[in-house]
Amino acid sequence: MSTSTARTSAEEFADFVHATGGALYRTALLLTGDHHLAEDLTQTTYARVFASWRRVSRADSPAAYARRVLLNGFISHRRLRRNAETPTSTLPDDPGSDADPSARIDLLAALQRLSPTDRAVLVARYWEDRSVSQTAADLGLTETAVRTRSKRALERLRPLVADIFPERTIR
Repeated sequence: MSTSTARTSAEEFADFVHATGGALYRTALLLTGDHHLAEDLTQTTYARVFASWRRVSRADSPAAYARRVLLNGFISHRRLRRNAETPTSTLPDDPGSDADPSARIDLLAALQRLSPTDRAVLVARYWEDRSVSQTAADLGLTETAVRTRSKRALERLRPLVADIFPERTIR
């Protein structure tokens, strides 16, 4: 590979990271509930994507590939239970547009009480607004499994957030 080709590939990857970094990090934060773990998961995802960048860059949707790597990395990490860190109840100051920042913390805590796969399904379906078929493809599940997990995870999540969002009904 020539130097100009490698430079072009690196520039393409840098542009890709700049374009997708915010969304990928927000998804990782919803999955992990911890800023540091979300940063680690995002960095690991980009490292894996970069290792296959020549192939990934030619794919129909490199962003979908990166999202799948992120979701699979999260589920795999949770399955391995190698995490020696423990979540804290306090999060660093984060400027946001939420009227009540404590609601975000409470929602993240409620999401943490779900299984990693259920959390991944809910984040993909409702935060990223992915279709059932897209979520199934991203997580390597059947569409029926996504529908069932969505329904059951929402049923478990509703009582956990009822006092956080009393005026809203989670569907």
